[in-house]
Amino acid sequence: MEMHYPKFTPEMKKTHTILIPNMAVTQFRLIQYALEWAGYKVEILGNCGSEVAQMGLKYVHNDTCYPALLVIGQFLDALNSGKYDLDRTALLITQTGGGCRASNYIHLLRKALVKAGYPQVPVASLNFSGLEKDSGFQLTLPLLRRTIAGIFYGDFLVTLRNQTKPYENNPGQTQAMVDKWVEILGADLKERGKFSARAMKARFPQIAADFASIPVTRIPKVKVGVVGEIYVKYSPLGNNDLEKFLESEGCEVNLPGLMGFVEYCAFNMSEDIRLYGGNPLKKWLPDLLLNYLDGVEAVICETLRRYGYHAPARFKDLTQLPKGIIGIGNKMGEGWLLTAEMIELVESGYENIVCAQPFGCLPNHIAGKGMVNKIRALHPNANITPIDYDPSATRVNQENRIKLMLAVARERLESPAQAEPVDFMETPKVEHSFAEAL
Repeated sequence: MEMHYPKFTPEMKKTHTILIPNMAVTQFRLIQYALEWAGYKVEILGNCGSEVAQMGLKYVHNDTCYPALLVIGQFLDALNSGKYDLDRTALLITQTGGGCRASNYIHLLRKALVKAGYPQVPVASLNFSGLEKDSGFQLTLPLLRRTIAGIFYGDFLVTLRNQTKPYENNPGQTQAMVDKWVEILGADLKERGKFSARAMKARFPQIAADFASIPVTRIPKVKVGVVGEIYVKYSPLGNNDLEKFLESEGCEVNLPGLMGFVEYCAFNMSEDIRLYGGNPLKKWLPDLLLNYLDGVEAVICETLRRYGYHAPARFKDLTQLPKGIIGIGNKMGEGWLLTAEMIELVESGYENIVCAQPFGCLPNHIAGKGMVNKIRALHPNANITPIDYDPSATRVNQENRIKLMLAVARERLESPAQAEPVDFMETPKVEHSFAEAL
C-alpha cells in the first residue's frame, strides 16, 4: 500500500520550526540568517556523538550511505529530545538530483519518521533539480541570492580563519573575529541591497583587514588539505571533528569552499547539454550564473592576495586541472571536482591531503581514492591518505592513519630532501616505527 507522507505547506512557514542538519558550520550559520529573512523559523542542529549514529542505525539499513544514516539519526535524536512541539516541527533536507544516493535520503527519512512514531512531521526538500515540485518550501530568487552571499561570506571567513588561527599570538582571537563577522554579515543578509555582488565586493576588504590585524607569529607548519564527499568533508559529526584534530596536531588546514560544489552542480547542468545535446536555453542559465559567481570569486582572490593570504584557484581554473586524468563528464557525487581539488591543493603547497569518504561510496572511491596513484605519478610530492568513515570505523584507527601521514609531512618539513611519501593504499613501509610516527 502506498504511503502518503505529510508535505510542508506554505501555511507551515508561520507555524513550524524547521530543523536543519549541520554540515559546513560557518556557512550554515549565515544561511540561517537568509532563511530567517524569508520568514522561516529555523534551527541548525548541533547534537553530535555516537548516540546519533546509533539512532540512525536503528531506523536505517546499515548498508545505507553513512551521511544519510547520520543525518536521519541527528533528526530522530533531536525529535526524541523533548525540546520541540512535534506538531509544529518540520525537517529540511537537500537533494542533489544526481545519480548519488543523496537524492533518496528524503524517502529514507520519511520512512524512518513513521517507524519512529513521528508520522506527522513533514519533510521539506531544498534542491535545484525540480524534485518535490509540490513542496511549500520555495527557493525564491531573493532567497537564493542571499543564500549565495551567505556561502561566499562563509567560505571567505573559513579561509581567513584557517590561515590565521594556527599562528595567532592570543588563542581564541581568530574565532572571536569569525563570530563578530558572522553577526555583522547576518544582519547584512536581512537588509535590502546588502547582499549584492557590489555589496560583497565592498565587504571583503573590510573583513580581510580585520583578520590581518590579528597579531600572529608565522612559523613553518605542516599544511593539510581536506577533500572528499560533501557531507563528510565538512561535517564535524561526519568526520569526527577532523579539522579540530588536525589543528590539535599543529597543522594549517585548507578546506576548499562550499561554493565550489555549488558551481560544480551548475557547471554539470551546462556540460550535459554540451556532451549529450538538448535545449540550449538550459545551458544558458547555468553559464550566466557561473559568470556571476566568477566575478565575485575574482574579487575574493584578489583581496586575499592583497592582505597576504593564500588565494584558492577560481572554479574556471579547477575545470582545467583534471584533463588527462579524469573525464569532465564524471559527475556522480563529487566526481571530477574531487580530483581537481586534490591537484589544486598539491600545486598550491598543501600536498598533504586527507580524502574523507564514506565507506563504500562508489563516486569517492573512483574520483578520490582511484585517482591518488595518478596524481602521485604527476606530483611525486603528493602525500595523500584516504580515510573511510562508517559506524564500524573507530576514531582511533582513523586518527592513527592520519598521524602516519603527518609523520611523513613533518619529516619533509624538517628535511625535505630525505622524506618519502607513504603509500597509504597499501601496508605502510617506513623506516621509523609506528610508535615514533604517533
